[in-house]
Amino acid sequence: MGLIWVPGGRAPFRRRIVPGVVLASAMVVLSLLGGGAVSQSFQTAAPHAILIDADSGSVLFEKGADELFSPASMAKLMTTEIVFNEIRQGRLNMDSEFQITEDAWRRGGAGGGGSSMFAQLNSRIKLSDLLRGLIVQSGNDAAIAIGEGIAGSEENFGRMMTARAREIGLTRSTFRNATGYSAPDQKVTARDLAKLALHLIETYPDLYKIFAEREFTWNKIKQQNRNPLLTLDIGADGLKTGYLEESGYGLTGSAVQNGQRLIMVVSGLKTARDRASESRKLMEWGFRAFEPRQIFAAGESVGEASVYGGAKGGVPMVARKPVRVLLPRGSGDRITAKAIYQGPLVAPIEQGREIGRLRITRGDTQALDQPLYAGETVEAGSIPQRALDATWEVGTGLFRKAFEKAGAKS
Repeated sequence: MGLIWVPGGRAPFRRRIVPGVVLASAMVVLSLLGGGAVSQSFQTAAPHAILIDADSGSVLFEKGADELFSPASMAKLMTTEIVFNEIRQGRLNMDSEFQITEDAWRRGGAGGGGSSMFAQLNSRIKLSDLLRGLIVQSGNDAAIAIGEGIAGSEENFGRMMTARAREIGLTRSTFRNATGYSAPDQKVTARDLAKLALHLIETYPDLYKIFAEREFTWNKIKQQNRNPLLTLDIGADGLKTGYLEESGYGLTGSAVQNGQRLIMVVSGLKTARDRASESRKLMEWGFRAFEPRQIFAAGESVGEASVYGGAKGGVPMVARKPVRVLLPRGSGDRITAKAIYQGPLVAPIEQGREIGRLRITRGDTQALDQPLYAGETVEAGSIPQRALDATWEVGTGLFRKAFEKAGAKS
């Protein structure tokens, strides 16, 4: 069932979603209109940028967020995720040792021309130190040693990074090495980097604290964390900078103010100063310009998905936690929500099973995309009921084919 929320009204109007559609949706038009003020906006020189609210997943700002670019050292966030996951799975621990091979020393060391933790050739270094070399100092030698130690070669590690990226929902990004060194096929999007940052923060809260460390000393060389936001009074606690000539200066960052966490990504800026300035302005604007609105309560039905062969003809789609979006203060933006699912669903369906996605747009911006779950169990129907559903499915299937054929001729 879809919902249309009428301005000033509390009781929604419900309409039935026709079953037998391959991709169905229940639409919710939400009138969350302010006093008619013009929505606040933000301008940035970064060609690629995104700002999200961590708790709700609301997108507060985006620009070129789905365009591919070279991540530079921001690829080390994916390297870090692999290590954190290996620790979580019990295959590594902080005392695990990795050898600094000649390749790691030569390509990743100071002679390689990039950032380095200055690890000595053939030395063995504990993972606790390598992680700080990787995260705080952005050491390419640390990244190569980790990749070789885990996967046998950096090439194999690149494939492992991409496979893991798909597992955690990074749909467009491809990785080829642990360092972020230039590679033709190594591309990411700002949206994927923001997802990766949120995943690191939520999945590994204890290990994530390393990102906030201001400095690290190795081989008697002290280096400051390269994240410029950490030196500013905005509540920043991570994540990672990056620079390549081909992609410019970039930063994936996070900050917390008054219990609210924002995550931002910028890339393609001309100078390190521009990177710091644009990142700070984007963060400060996000904290200042938005206010939260709850759209649905946890467990509240967002819509109804059609069910084939079940004791009931539909199942409510619900969110596990309150659905909130952040709106510009004084905004007159219209909020539109779509509950999308592959349907009709086939019974039996267990309560709690993921069955669809809730996508909310604010004006022209996709503000939220999160999973929806079956609000109750739907058992398989009786034989007569299933036969009736089968007849209905055949009939609607013929109708769809005729419709598609007519559309192809038009």
